[in-house]
Amino acid sequence: MGKYDVIVLGFGKAGKTLAAKLSMMGKKVAIVEESKAMYGGTCINIGCIPTKTLLVAVEKGMDFAAAMAQKETVVGRLRGKNQMLMENAGVTLINGSGRFVADKEIQVTAGEDVLDLTADLIVINTGAVSNVLQIPGLLETKNVFDSTGIQQLTEKPARLGIIGGGNIGLEFAGIYNQMGSQVTVFEAADKILGRYELEVSEMAQRYMEEDGIAFLLSSKIEQVSNQDEQVVVRASGTDYIFDAVLYATGRKPNTATLGLEDTGIKVTERGAIQVDDYCETSVAGVYAVGDVNGGPQFTYASLDDFRIVFGKLTGNDDYNLQKRTSLATTTFLEPALSQVGLTEEEAKTAGYNYKAASLPVANMPRAHVNNDLRGLYKVIVDLDSQLILGATLYGAGSQENINLIKMAMDNKIPYTYIKNQIFTHPTMAENLNDVFNF
Repeated sequence: MGKYDVIVLGFGKAGKTLAAKLSMMGKKVAIVEESKAMYGGTCINIGCIPTKTLLVAVEKGMDFAAAMAQKETVVGRLRGKNQMLMENAGVTLINGSGRFVADKEIQVTAGEDVLDLTADLIVINTGAVSNVLQIPGLLETKNVFDSTGIQQLTEKPARLGIIGGGNIGLEFAGIYNQMGSQVTVFEAADKILGRYELEVSEMAQRYMEEDGIAFLLSSKIEQVSNQDEQVVVRASGTDYIFDAVLYATGRKPNTATLGLEDTGIKVTERGAIQVDDYCETSVAGVYAVGDVNGGPQFTYASLDDFRIVFGKLTGNDDYNLQKRTSLATTTFLEPALSQVGLTEEEAKTAGYNYKAASLPVANMPRAHVNNDLRGLYKVIVDLDSQLILGATLYGAGSQENINLIKMAMDNKIPYTYIKNQIFTHPTMAENLNDVFNF
């Protein structure tokens, strides 16, 4: 049996960073990853990086083939860089599917080869997989894809149906719409972006409709089937025909094949691996980091899990999940939609003595320079403490500026500091002066 100090299951952000750090500290470390195509994890290979590369490519006017080729170039480069970083750090890369056969024993299968491994410290970093709704015919129908498969198409679908109007579905709607596909989004709720400010979700839908994307809200998908090579989606009694369909109905922790039933590792009611404030599972010395532990499904949250576990392992346990502050998020629509902290409705429900203020992007000088007047900045402030409770920034560059708000919130900087800050001009950031000018 192969004996290591540390075994990491999955080549994701938290796991690979832990592996490199611990290996450089003299530990004997192995990463088990079932696919070389996933070296570096979800973000690099099938998540943030390829989708944003496609978005930038189409914004630059590349056609479908050129955009897909650019995406493969970027992903391949970063995947190779991740492999080199691990090898340079002295981490052993093992290709195969790993599952637990006991609390501290992993069996790795690669074809007919079987390798048994053990370690005192094991880190589960297997990410998430697409959630599949119980829709008749969904998985049996040709030309139906999840968010990974839709990135591998070799021909642009003239008509693309998207089941799910969440962040993933809407980002792909924007990408394929800009590529020239006719896109229709089916959403079970009566509005998209339900966790955002109402005026912003309505504005986002209007912009996307103006760009040519169709929305069918309050849709009940009853069946998916083929008509020759085409895909037929029956929704609320009506048939819709597409060349391809994407189901983007969320992602769930990837635990089904880990053999957890042969261990003392507990899972939550939602199927995530149960962890404590330091990402340690119910088995001492086994940690779960990233999407698999049921936390926010962002690569930067996974990196923060690394900080927590590395600190715990090296004697610095001052920081943990309980001390994690609000995470800023961005949905890469056109323009980008970013949020941190509370919405106005949440502040009202929580009983704050608050002030909400909004500023249309059309009132911002830089927006006129950019020739893009779409969007809205909205902020929520606690009038008693003068601290910022939350912000929604919908406009060009919001993915950068939301981090300024988060830093102010984390450091309990009163909104008046930003109101009176001197920003460069002409920038989108300088408009924070005005939106906080109560």
